[in-house]
Amino acid sequence: MTVKVSLTVNGKPATAEVEERTLLVNLIRENLRLTGTHVGCDTAQCGACTVHMNGRAIKSCNILAMQAEGANITTIEGIAKPDGTLHPMQEAFRQNHGLQCGYCTPGMVMSALDLVTNVNPNPEEQEIREQLDGNLCRCTGYHNIVKAIAAGAKAMRT
Repeated sequence: MTVKVSLTVNGKPATAEVEERTLLVNLIRENLRLTGTHVGCDTAQCGACTVHMNGRAIKSCNILAMQAEGANITTIEGIAKPDGTLHPMQEAFRQNHGLQCGYCTPGMVMSALDLVTNVNPNPEEQEIREQLDGNLCRCTGYHNIVKAIAAGAKAMRT
C-alpha cells in the first residue's frame, strides 16, 4: 500500500508517493535525489543519516517517511548558501581537516549544527564529544572533528 507524503525539504515543498514502510532516509535519497544524507547502518547507530526535522537533529533511518508528513526537513544540501558558499560549520570541517573519507561528514555537520543552534552556541570539548556519541567515524579518530565543531561554533557566533 502506498501513501502520499507532503513535506518541506530545504525550504521547498516536496510530495512523494511511497510505500507505508519507506524510511525517511530512503524518501530523501531515492525520491528526492538528495544523496548527501547517507545510509550507514539502518539501525540509528551510526548517525550518517542525520537530518534536521522541524529544527532538531534526527536519524532519518529511524523514522518512517509518513511520520514526517507536514514536517520541515533540512538536509546537508540545504545548509550552504544558494550561491554554493559553504555554511560556516561546513567550512570549519574543511579548514580543520574534520573528514577523511567523508561518509560520516554530513551527519556530523548536522549533529554539530543541532548542538550549536539548540543546545550551546559555545560548547566545550567534552560537550562536543558527548553530542557526537551517536555519530560514528571509522577514519579520523574524532580529534579534528571536535576541533572543526569548535571552530564552526565560533564562526557562527561572529
